[in-house]
Parts: sequence; C-alpha cells; structure tokens
Amino acid sequence: MLIHPQFDPVAIHLGPLAIRWYGLMYLVGFILFLLVGRLRVRQPSIAAQGWKAQDLDDMLFYGVLGVILGGRLGYVFFYKPAFYLANPLDIFRVWEGGMSFHGGFLGVLVAMWLFTRRRGQSLLAGTDLIAPMIPLGLAAGRLGNFINGELWGRVTSPDSRFAMLFPQAAAEDAQWVFAHPQAMADQAMATVFAQFHGLPRYPSQLFEFALEGVALFLLLWIFARRARPIGAVSGMFLVGYGTFRFLAEFTREPDAFLGLLSFGLSMGQWLSMPMIVAGIAMLVWSYRRRPVGSPA
Repeated sequence: MLIHPQFDPVAIHLGPLAIRWYGLMYLVGFILFLLVGRLRVRQPSIAAQGWKAQDLDDMLFYGVLGVILGGRLGYVFFYKPAFYLANPLDIFRVWEGGMSFHGGFLGVLVAMWLFTRRRGQSLLAGTDLIAPMIPLGLAAGRLGNFINGELWGRVTSPDSRFAMLFPQAAAEDAQWVFAHPQAMADQAMATVFAQFHGLPRYPSQLFEFALEGVALFLLLWIFARRARPIGAVSGMFLVGYGTFRFLAEFTREPDAFLGLLSFGLSMGQWLSMPMIVAGIAMLVWSYRRRPVGSPA
C-alpha cells in the first residue's frame, strides 16, 4: 500500500508570487491544446475545410472563457445550487475551488458556437476540429488533482494493488470508520487505520488521467486521422468521455454534500449518461446523412 507523496501545492516561489501546481496544469493543458491543434490542422481533411494554425489562438481565447465561466456555473447549478442561491457573492470566489467538467463542456460549446459563427463555419465543424485536442488537457488537470491530493477515490481493501493513503482525507476517513463499523471489523482495515489514522483509497485521479486523458486522446486521434462525416468526431468524443468518466466514477469518492444519488450512481455518472446517449445519436445521424461516396 502506498502513501500519497504530499507534494507542496506551490510549484514555483517567485518572491511573494506563488505559482500553484493546479494553475500550472491548466497552463500545460492550454499549451498541449495548441501543440496538438497544430498537428490537427495539417491533416488533409481539416486543411481542406480552411482551418489554419492562426485560428487556434482565437479558438483558445474563446475556449478558456468557456471553460472558466461554464465550469464555475456548472458547479454552482449542478452541485450546490441551494448554497449559492443563499450566498450569491460566493460564486465569484473561484480561488476556493469548485469547477465542473460538464459545465465547462457546455461553456466550451457556447464559446465554439460564437467562434464558428464569427468565422462562418458550422458549430459541428468546429467541435470536430477540437475534439482530439481536449483530452490531454483533461489529463493535465487530473494530474493536478493528484498532486494536490484532492478528489481522491473510494475506500478499498488494504490488499488492493491500487490502495493508497491520502492524509488530506483524514477527516473523511474518520467519518467513514464511524459510519461503517462492520467493515472495520476486518483486521487488516482496522490495523491500517490504527497505524496511519487513515484508510486505503483508490487513486481515482490517476484512473481518470489514464481514461479521460490518455485513452480518450488515443481513441479520438486514431478515429479522426481519416476523414469522417461532419459530427462523427464530436459524437465519438461524447461517447468516449461519457463512458470513461462513468466507469472512473465507480472508484471516485462522491462529493460529501451529495453522496450517491438514485440507483447508487454519483452526480458525475448521471451527467455522463446524457453525453453517451447524445454521442450515439450524433454518430448515427452523422453516418446516415453522409452523402454517397463521402469519407467513412
């Protein structure tokens, strides 16, 4: 069983200025977006649509606004609407944390609609372009979560090959022990808690890094290398992300203020299911409307 390394959350100290790892991971994600984008616009099917490397800078500007505004508002409305209704000024306290991928995704959709409308392109042409450029940024974000020791996984057996102690979860671990006396009858679990004052958990941030980040990038990059009907790459993104996030949520600790919802599923899983359904529908629509002789 491993113990989380307890990284210093500040990556770089420059006098009074402290650059935190999570902020640095956002920067890495935006850089990867541009690097992958420059490779993407060189693909013949993309270049034929008129996309150029110069478009990426403007696209990134719109995308950053969409991620931040959508991510924050998504967290407000999906996760803690009652709290922020009672404390509306706290919505602006973004430095305290609280972002939602699903909200950020909707924010990026709005941003891309504005960008593609301004450029004279269709929304689906824009989302097909950027879909393979997103996962590595997600991977960077999950790595930031792991470095910070946040968004840890559910309690697992001390004998699990993936078991890891997160000292930051000490308070939640104590609550879990109180709420699960039968599980604590297990000698191995009781010994671990007595020795470390913590419980073994899944490093779910790394699972999400591998699935939503690396695996999703490889899936989309390979799929998008060939010319596809409009909307197909976007549909594959929805199916891929929704599926990987749904699976990873089985190892991720649900938000304490929400817990598990209907059918024992987390909020992340409930928000991912519409993405999967929409992605399948988009793939079917894309290939059914494909003109005869068009790319597969």
